[in-house]
Formats: sequence, C-alpha cells, structure tokens
Amino acid sequence: MPDPIDVSTTVRVPAAALEARGVRSGGPGGQNVNKVASKAELLVDLALVEGLDEGAQARLAALAESRRDAEGRLRVTAGESRDYHRNLETAREKVRALVAKALVVPKRRRPTRPTAGSRERRIDAKKRDAKVKKARAAPPRGDD
Repeated sequence: MPDPIDVSTTVRVPAAALEARGVRSGGPGGQNVNKVASKAELLVDLALVEGLDEGAQARLAALAESRRDAEGRLRVTAGESRDYHRNLETAREKVRALVAKALVVPKRRRPTRPTAGSRERRIDAKKRDAKVKKARAAPPRGDD
C-alpha cells in the first residue's frame, strides 16, 4: 500500500484512499517496453481525502471529472520515465497538485462598468476606422 500524500498541514490523502499498480508503458524503453510494467497508475478514492471542506470537495470533483473510472475513483497515470518508482512519484505529485488546486478558492468576479473616458475613446476609434474604410472606397462614377 502506498504512503499517504500530504497536501498541506490540514489536508492529506490517506494510504487507504490510494491504490497503485504498474502497467505497460508506451514510452521509451526499447524492447523492454513489452516486458516491464514501468508506467504507474494511481487510483484515488476522492471521498476518503481528509481535511477538505464542502467547497473544496466540489472543486476537486469538478477538476477530476474527466479522469474518473467506472467506480468514481480518480485515475492518474505517469509514464515519462523508464523507472516505475519515479513514475509513481510523478503520479503522486500530480494528485497532490490537483488537490492543492482544489483548495484555492476562486476570486469572485465583481461586475464593473466602463468609464466615461473609455467609452469616448472607443467611439472615437470607431469613427477613425470608419473614415479610413470610407477613404478606401472607389470614387463615385459620374454618369452623364
């Protein structure tokens, strides 16, 4: 069973929520790639993550939505290296980063209005562009 992942002082992914396994990698490795399971696959039960409030749990569920398996577990893979243990550490770091990203509360957008000066500058620019385009037009033909 893998070690727990500490995200912050209050948030942690316990070892019971993690399941690691090796799968065959499609990356570098030559003929060895067909024999050795060097790609790491880490399955995380998101319901068991400790220290998350409701908002963070909802953000984590939204961030992990496209990476869930049939049982609802987060599935993270890493196969950049030829070494299984290095790939497992990379997968653990990906999980840590994803949970840390869910902890960040997004800034609330406050609607603003354009200033009078910015509206005036916009209208002036539109008039200037209209004059330029009008100057490009062919002169009217004089039909006698």
